Amino acid sequence: EVQLVESGGGLAQPGGSLRLSCAASGFSFSDYAMTLVRQAPGKGLEWVSTVYTIGTASYALSVKGRFTITRDNAGNTVYLQMNSLKPEDTAVYYCNVRAGRDYWGQGTQVTVSS
Repeated sequence: EVQLVESGGGLAQPGGSLRLSCAASGFSFSDYAMTLVRQAPGKGLEWVSTVYTIGTASYALSVKGRFTITRDNAGNTVYLQMNSLKPEDTAVYYCNVRAGRDYWGQGTQVTVSS
């Protein structure tokens, strides 16, 4: 059974940092790209970043230069380091893998506010 469990969300001040984790199980982690998406209050899903099997990554323009996604294949975990946070980064962040079909984690809330 595929499971994705996010953690690390919370409250941060503008300009602050948070690190999200996504622990994966139930599939061959190293064989799949992993994606983070977010949903701000009252809005739809927004793609944030993807880390590919070889470790390269792509980012939405809204987070490029501020967020860094990495993967630990030995630990089956994806990390999203979020720096220079802005109030518009406030959202529930979800981990996603397309392994035959889309699987999603339960999400973790990130709130950026002074």
